[in-house]
Amino acid sequence: MDGLYRITLMSMDSSSPSGFAPGRLNHGVVNAPRFVDAADPLLDKSNVPPKAAGEGLLLLADGGRYEGTLFGAEGFGEGELVFTTGMMGYQESLTDPSWAGQILTFTYPLIGNYGIHGGKSESRAVWPKGVVVRHAMTDPDHRDSIGTVSELLQAHGVPGIENVDTRAITKRVRELGTVLCIFGPKEKEQEMLKRLEVMTSPELDDLVDFVSIDEPVVLNPGATDDLGHPLPRIGALDCGVKYNILRNLCSRFEVVWCPPDISIETLNDFEIQALFCSNGPGDPAHPGKATLARHTLAHAVASGLPVMGICLGHQLMGLASGLKTYKMRYGHRGANQPVVDLKTRRVWITSQNHGFAVADPKHGMLAAHPSGATSPEGENLHGYDVKVRYINANDKTVEGLDVLDRPCFTVQFHPEACPGPHDAEPLFDRFREMVDKHLRGDA
Repeated sequence: MDGLYRITLMSMDSSSPSGFAPGRLNHGVVNAPRFVDAADPLLDKSNVPPKAAGEGLLLLADGGRYEGTLFGAEGFGEGELVFTTGMMGYQESLTDPSWAGQILTFTYPLIGNYGIHGGKSESRAVWPKGVVVRHAMTDPDHRDSIGTVSELLQAHGVPGIENVDTRAITKRVRELGTVLCIFGPKEKEQEMLKRLEVMTSPELDDLVDFVSIDEPVVLNPGATDDLGHPLPRIGALDCGVKYNILRNLCSRFEVVWCPPDISIETLNDFEIQALFCSNGPGDPAHPGKATLARHTLAHAVASGLPVMGICLGHQLMGLASGLKTYKMRYGHRGANQPVVDLKTRRVWITSQNHGFAVADPKHGMLAAHPSGATSPEGENLHGYDVKVRYINANDKTVEGLDVLDRPCFTVQFHPEACPGPHDAEPLFDRFREMVDKHLRGDA
């Protein structure tokens, strides 16, 4: 998968009807670079591998055992079992890099009824290590469909299992917290049990390195507003960024899509005027590229640049501010998470996908995983205090931070959520206003 991912970063003809080119609608941009969309292989199905078939078996590390039917790609699906509650947006979920290393269970029973659509993915690949559904639709009913969920999984080498009791699985995860699991052909149960015994948590891997780009690229060079004024130039640190984040940024800025380990010197060479840090998978305290991105964020804050972070970017800012992060019992995954803005008292319904959280400065770890996994004690790397701005209305966990005396803020949820909800999308406008004030020299 890693080699395939790197290859598909190559630009494509900007006149192609497929792929991803967020800068093509900007004023002033000519020949915007275009990148591969995860659904592109379905435009020519001659190279799609055969569909898995036969009886399947899902085994949990805590002893759970569920029988079903295989679909998607042939092989074993193994990773951390999690679930999402969205009733739609399965294509966006499957292609969200934040799911890397996990087995994704959909709680909604019918998945795939409107098929897979070209140019609507959130990245260039399918990231879960396996997919669990009650029923995978084989005959989508939509004029724009170019394939089925199974064909998308087949094209990206990801196995699936259906006809299992997803309600029972979800209730088990809700009670016990996320668990490791494996599924595959029923006749290979003994082999799967042996693999399950030696399986390690995906959080031990440098997942940010696995899902991020290697070299910086300007997505909309020369972008201007409607009056011909150049848009501010920002750097978007890619820790597993979703395409719709880049679309939203390109509608407001000239965007340099950056790897998470980009050097300060390279940022300066690109004349970056503000910094954004994306979502992504895994443990925010991992010593790999997530830590390098954390130090880049801290430098930006200390130097006075406007900064915005989403999801993993929020957690990295928490660590850079001297706060701790910890593994949640089952995380927030779905399109109906209520968030309270402590400043305005407004409640937003948000889309979320995370298994870690920033510890509350006063109340510590809330809704923590039974393992007690947490980051080590750290220091404030940028020297400024932070204040909790947003909390989850259900469990009171931290959902966003404001950096005091600096034009910087973060949110745990997704303002760019596609297909929705869109309550929080104005946060991108808040960031643009911060950048404009900074460039004018306003306090």
